Amino acid sequence: MRATARALALSAALVAGVAAVHEDALPSYHYGARIEVECMKRNFETGEHLQNENHEIEWVPFPDCEETGKPLEFNYGTEGEVNCTIPFVDDPFFHLLEFYIHSDAPLACRLPARPPSHVEVVGEKVPEQEYIPLVFALAGTLQLSHIHISTHLNVLLHSTPKHHRRPHDSGVLDSGIAYSTSPLNHKEGSSTRKLVIGDPLPLSLSVRWFPTPALPKTEGRVEWQGLGGHIYASTVFYSLVSFIAGCLAAGMYTLGVVLPRRLKGRAMGGATPLGHGLNGGGVGVGNGWGYSKRID
Repeated sequence: MRATARALALSAALVAGVAAVHEDALPSYHYGARIEVECMKRNFETGEHLQNENHEIEWVPFPDCEETGKPLEFNYGTEGEVNCTIPFVDDPFFHLLEFYIHSDAPLACRLPARPPSHVEVVGEKVPEQEYIPLVFALAGTLQLSHIHISTHLNVLLHSTPKHHRRPHDSGVLDSGIAYSTSPLNHKEGSSTRKLVIGDPLPLSLSVRWFPTPALPKTEGRVEWQGLGGHIYASTVFYSLVSFIAGCLAAGMYTLGVVLPRRLKGRAMGGATPLGHGLNGGGVGVGNGWGYSKRID
């Protein structure tokens, strides 16, 4: 009985210790932190995913981008356009693209939900790295000698912010998705590219962040509220141009309409020596400085 009681007490202590680790005590991303993209390694002949000796799925970094010389990555909470040009599509990658476009195998990638832990507590196990899936739904059409692939993708990422005074400063990833846009306008559109083996593959990604796992919606209207980065140089430029244009319009209206009307309604030099009021015979004409005929 005593041994059983001790075992129960030890189990309760362990459960209490686990429960004592609050979510906010785990590492989280800060605004602008780098998040690297890893993708599932596949057999280019069959499209099947590959496993290591421990029967675990193998993950490899996203292909290097010509713009940065590094694999594709995102920045936590940072919205904008990201360009990633894969400089050379070799034969194996070309066949994988055929699998992706034909939906025989998805371009399944993943993102670390939170940064790795850098603090180790003696006697405690390091928290296991968690990931969220990020599937790139590539769209296009397959031909005998080439493929048409939509090179513009929307990337939507959801996060779970920490509970503090400025919740958008840090948090963890919750979910995400990436999908091609306008895949059927390859005849006249510029976002779809004809691709053969040896060509570069220029990808342009429009990245948007949601501060919660749910889509924001208020009274039937979907509202776009990301984590930040909404004030761009273009916004400042257009605001400045609009201000200058408004000032010019107001000035032209004043000089061309308001001022001539006021001058027309008042004698020239009404309060100056240029006035030509006449005062003869006791009748005054004008309201300026005039002269009167001297009566001898």
